[in-house]
Amino acid sequence: MQEIKLKVMNSEGRTLITCPEASEVSLVHAAEYQPGDRIILECREPGCFCVIQLEDSLAPSLVYVTQREVVYNIPFGEQRVVFSPKAFTGNCHLIRARLARPEEVAARRNLAVNPYDQHGMAGMFPHSSANVETRGEAVFASYNAIDGIYENASHGVWPYASWGINRDPNAAWTLDFGRSVKIDELRVTLRADFPHDSWWTQGEVAFSDGSAEVLHFEKTGKPQVFAIEPRVVTSLTFRSLIKADDPSPFPALTQFEAWGTEA
Repeated sequence: MQEIKLKVMNSEGRTLITCPEASEVSLVHAAEYQPGDRIILECREPGCFCVIQLEDSLAPSLVYVTQREVVYNIPFGEQRVVFSPKAFTGNCHLIRARLARPEEVAARRNLAVNPYDQHGMAGMFPHSSANVETRGEAVFASYNAIDGIYENASHGVWPYASWGINRDPNAAWTLDFGRSVKIDELRVTLRADFPHDSWWTQGEVAFSDGSAEVLHFEKTGKPQVFAIEPRVVTSLTFRSLIKADDPSPFPALTQFEAWGTEA
């Protein structure tokens, strides 16, 4: 029988608070977070779908867990600026997780969204990565494109985080699902802080099955929707980005959605 468990550990590896295994668990961590603190999600058996809410100011998210233990590092300093000023602060934190219900797993949904993605995240999907991020700053990191926040009329501060490409014409962004999924629609929201921003007129999405789709974009801050031939894949890469012929050198990606079902 699948069961899960939560705990909070400090930088020395000491458990600060934990809970018994169950199908639905929660913790109230009644202390301020300190640098090096981390939340641990344990699954009795790898390969489970969970709905997690590791910070009470962030939305719950349905994720796929492929390891017995997943580590979420509490963000501090520059890493925290992509979150609400309320996030991870104070001395009372509600942390929750439960096994996803079968109907939730089976539903057609955005398979890309995960506000708990981090650099170096292992064992929890969807997970993003990129070959370049503007100045290595958190507000331009790959994971901002799957955090579920669509505000795109500005840049550089929450809630306007995005994936920034540092003017690199070879920039590529990858989304790993951690298992096979069936994708039938893509939705792309470009950053639209015009005239500071430029935009892409075209981009290619290359799928793990060897196929690809070329997407043509308009200058708009609204989500742009692309119905595609359904295909079963484990990952995709957004690449071959062509910038519009305008004075700004700053196109960026606010959100990338991949709609479909489990394969």
